[in-house]
Amino acid sequence: MSTDFQNARVALGARLRELRSGAGLNGKEVAETLGWQRSKVSRLETGKQTPTASDLTQWSQAVGRPDVATELRGRLVGLESQYRSWRRQLAGGHRARQELAVTETMTTQLIRGVEVSRIPGLLQTADYARHTFEANADFRRIPRDVEAAVRARMRRQQALYEAGKLFRFVVWEAALYVLTCPREVMAAQLDRLAGLIGLDTVEISVLPLGAQLRRAPGHGFWIYDRRRVIVETINTEMWLDDEENVVLYERAWDLMAEAAVQGPQARRLIGRARASLELARLNNCAQHGDGYSQPGAIVQRPPTSAP
Repeated sequence: MSTDFQNARVALGARLRELRSGAGLNGKEVAETLGWQRSKVSRLETGKQTPTASDLTQWSQAVGRPDVATELRGRLVGLESQYRSWRRQLAGGHRARQELAVTETMTTQLIRGVEVSRIPGLLQTADYARHTFEANADFRRIPRDVEAAVRARMRRQQALYEAGKLFRFVVWEAALYVLTCPREVMAAQLDRLAGLIGLDTVEISVLPLGAQLRRAPGHGFWIYDRRRVIVETINTEMWLDDEENVVLYERAWDLMAEAAVQGPQARRLIGRARASLELARLNNCAQHGDGYSQPGAIVQRPPTSAP
């Protein structure tokens, strides 16, 4: 997953092994005491498996050192504070994580974000956000508290209008064409995006598909002031607070921003994506006598090179 994460987990495993050896026990004896498979003991000691808080408490008792349980759990919290599995975060649905985002945004003056496949959450319409949450709930098989999550996301967007804050987003042009919602919802979303251009607290840059880049956009990430970077993967959300990572992601953001366009040029690219939706609607009407929702549209997308 990550070199830093793996190194920390290996260090925790080494600490467990040290405690076992200090108690004069071998792995088989610890496994028998705890009723575990011998392979679990091996995976924990070699850093190939992340222990639970309960695992650590039981381990400290098995080796006769209940006094170190707090230390071991503290090490685990250090791991989980950076690498938070979506399975745990979204166990009860999306709302709790969205409320956390509201708080994080309230306490931040400058947010810089890069998105390569979707519209940034702070700029989403309610309908676009609704489809995003619904699709994610289906994918992760979690409770569907969609409306509560949408309300929290919309409440978070109030920060866009607060004097003294600044939101700088780089959106890869491809994200303007990714359809994870009906076309009429995406059309309204693109209208919303274009309408935010010119707001003094929001800077929207579009990275054209044909732009010359010094570094390809690998994945999306958000930088909160200069104190934290949040990165999403399929199974994990990483909260990176160390200066080395913050500086690294700032450099990545700068490289994306330098190749992106703003103002009228950004609005033109958004308008081109919006026009492709209208073309799709007309094609659908011609074929089916219906609007956006019918399948099989013939979309003659205009060229997407940089203006």
